Amino acid sequence: MTAVAAVRREHDLLGDRDVPAEAYWGIHSLRAMENFPVTGTPISVYPQLVEALAAVKEAAALANEELGLLPAEKAAAIVAACREIRAGALHDQFVVDVIQGGAGTSTNMNANEVVANRALELLGHGKGQYQHLHPNEDVNLSQSTNDVYPTAVKLATITAAHGLLRAMAVLQDAFAGKAVEFRDILKMGRTQLQDAVPMTLGQEFSAYAVMLDEDRSRLAEAVELIHEINLGATAIGTGLNAPPGYAETARRHLAAITGLPLVTAANLVEATQDCGAFVHLSGVLKRIAVKLSKSCNDLRLLSSGPRAGLGEINLPPVQAGSSIMPGKVNPVIPEVVNQVAFTVIGNDVTITMAAEAGQLQLNAFEPVILHSLATSLTSLRAACVTLAERCVTGITANTEVLRATVENSIGLVTALNPHIGYTAATSIAQEALTTGRGVAELVLEKGLLPADRLATLLTPERLAGAGQG
Repeated sequence: MTAVAAVRREHDLLGDRDVPAEAYWGIHSLRAMENFPVTGTPISVYPQLVEALAAVKEAAALANEELGLLPAEKAAAIVAACREIRAGALHDQFVVDVIQGGAGTSTNMNANEVVANRALELLGHGKGQYQHLHPNEDVNLSQSTNDVYPTAVKLATITAAHGLLRAMAVLQDAFAGKAVEFRDILKMGRTQLQDAVPMTLGQEFSAYAVMLDEDRSRLAEAVELIHEINLGATAIGTGLNAPPGYAETARRHLAAITGLPLVTAANLVEATQDCGAFVHLSGVLKRIAVKLSKSCNDLRLLSSGPRAGLGEINLPPVQAGSSIMPGKVNPVIPEVVNQVAFTVIGNDVTITMAAEAGQLQLNAFEPVILHSLATSLTSLRAACVTLAERCVTGITANTEVLRATVENSIGLVTALNPHIGYTAATSIAQEALTTGRGVAELVLEKGLLPADRLATLLTPERLAGAGQG
């Protein structure tokens, strides 16, 4: 005989449904799972979001108790349940799909049900016995999805952004370390893939470090805007059904819980419908992705070969490169970072469209904004650490190849132009190109400069200039 799974019956405005007896989620979460089988990615995949939702519910319970709306016993049970969730418990009970209709209502309902059912257990009751503590009437007291969800998304985004900032610092340090290591290695710089003028390999790697440092500053600035929240706005920003003083009280408790300098938006009606801070942050993430991808393009190009490419640097081999070509090793780490960058750029388009599609007093598309932002932040963080640890720190220079390109480059004549004149320099360049002979050799042969003067002009220190890495 097949065992019948234990269930409990719950009720909502559409009727009654059976919910697994051991589930901490309830009927609203059940309907959301049925309605939104979209990505197969539950919100539990984003632990920062789950913990942020618990922090908001905890702050709301403390505020409601302080303002005399919630009995102390219920508040204590809700707070205890939320703290368990923030410590990592019950994350698997956050089951609704990350992309959903309803402006995040299903996510908020899922949180309400999980918190309520755990609080009921702490009070000595069974799951689903909502007459003792109700998901909406108690856990969601003085709240709406429209202020809970955006606030939780912002908290989760801040946490994820701090993770990205740390990862970018790791990658920046890796590039900076190589800049020091390669500071005395002369090479040819290139513009439009043509020989330009000499530089050092250290200068080349220093530029990548500086680009990351600039982007870390821009990201930190963008994250500051995310600290403005609309908790207390309730449905559309008017604060309907929240008591006087609730917004500030809840903000104070939430700031204490998270340790973040949160501020309440000056105009809650505006804040409830506006997604501008998310658009701005996404734009910064796109900037980071573009520049990171450009750096990876350079690494792939500089390491191309090993015989038929530039072959100026060697990327550390991390896996076999081909199932048919023995001995082939590919630049797989830069390649995966390129693909992360492409994803981030696509996510920025999604976030832009979702923010633009908001209508009147609410943007219903914040779930896809959350999903896109979270994907971009977590993927970029992983990409930066992977690039630093699996690629940049192991890069070596092919010094002989680099020296030969400088000695044989027509671009070397640019450094001599002020000393032999443009006409003579042009003639030398043309002859060097035609004959394959070196620029320095031809300058000496024609008596355009004495040998000691030429040697001085072609020292690495002078050729690399003041920006030497």
